[in-house]
Amino acid sequence: MLVIVRHGNTFEAGETPRRIGARTDIGLTDQGVEQGRALGRMFADKGWSFGRVLTSPLLRTRQTAAAILAAQDSTFTPKTADFLCEIDHGPDENRTDPEILARIGADALAAWDARAELPNGWRVDPAARVAGWQALFAQCLAARAPTLAVTSNGAARFALMAEPRLQEAAKALATLKLPTGGYGIITADADGAPIVSVWGERP
Repeated sequence: MLVIVRHGNTFEAGETPRRIGARTDIGLTDQGVEQGRALGRMFADKGWSFGRVLTSPLLRTRQTAAAILAAQDSTFTPKTADFLCEIDHGPDENRTDPEILARIGADALAAWDARAELPNGWRVDPAARVAGWQALFAQCLAARAPTLAVTSNGAARFALMAEPRLQEAAKALATLKLPTGGYGIITADADGAPIVSVWGERP
């Protein structure tokens, strides 16, 4: 089983959110840390003890993983994986959604959220992201202990692009986005193929 978590909040209540990506390495707010702890408590209540923990190199994902593990009284040391890093938003890095909509239009942003189609100017190698998720599926879905991967909104959606059955499941979702402090679960069916059990939920 693979548990995919999006990092917690990085903007304070009342602060205008901005689209932060690979070039903006900021930490969690107090609420963001608490979101991580809430996830950790929920996972502990389910009896999940992670056999492997991966994060992106970005501070916000590492802090979220630390909060999850602290709530479980775990001394597990996470490892970083570049394919989990947030994408580069190009000219829209660190800008607000109204500014981004003015540049790319609502249709382009909707296509990104529904089908992971990159808006003009955003930079990511989809093939490399998909390959990273495929390799992780092969390594962890048959393992006895669940794997935790803490990542960002832009990176997480490529998990759903990594296998045909996941792509089909993605079409039924209202959005590919994970909310901050939210999670998804990928498990294996009887034949070992990855399937979506949960996507976009919070504790």
